[in-house]
Amino acid sequence: MTSQGLYTVINGDIGTTAISTAVTGFHDAGPGCTYTETPLNVGTVNGKIYTAAPPPTVACPSEGTAETFAIASAARAAALTAYNALVAMPAGANPGAGNLANLTLAPGVYTAASGSFLIQGGDLTLDAQGDANAVWVFQMASTLTVGGPGAAFPRSIILANGALAKNVFWQVGTFATINAGGGGTMVGTIISQAGASFSTAGNAAITTLNGRALSLGASVTVVNTVINVPAP
Repeated sequence: MTSQGLYTVINGDIGTTAISTAVTGFHDAGPGCTYTETPLNVGTVNGKIYTAAPPPTVACPSEGTAETFAIASAARAAALTAYNALVAMPAGANPGAGNLANLTLAPGVYTAASGSFLIQGGDLTLDAQGDANAVWVFQMASTLTVGGPGAAFPRSIILANGALAKNVFWQVGTFATINAGGGGTMVGTIISQAGASFSTAGNAAITTLNGRALSLGASVTVVNTVINVPAP
């Protein structure tokens, strides 16, 4: 997992089943627990960082251990179980012919017929209709792209009438690109097979994720991104 810029804040935990040097541009509250930060790449983790050995620095012997690797491995296994459960759900409608912009969607399962979902040209509203337990699942065999067209024009997801970020799920068969131009607010748990990126190097506008970014087989890159992990 990589952070670029000075304004990334993770209000939750991060981790990888790889070694500690696979996490770059972050630090947590542990004494000396910095992960390859540079003067221009400083990301704050207000939870903990879990990786395989070795420890990230000599001053941080409590991280990058067998114990933190075990926790990261359990999290990865749980993410795979969740991903497979989302894939196994019966396919649903394909609203907007794959472009979810300017739509208001009731709870349910939505499936991209083309394999990809976009949110380009407007925001997406999720309407719980007063049900705090309402759930949305978005299934796509390939990519998720939020923002644009092009690298600009950030887009957001708006929660309405009791909708909660913890009840929104994005099952992504390959890669998720979230607001490449910076800015905007993404919502929900993204579980991808091949990585995710938030904003692009050089963008100062804060991109927000109220949710989780989980990748089963590649890296997650954030640029000046604030991630607020929902309570269970």
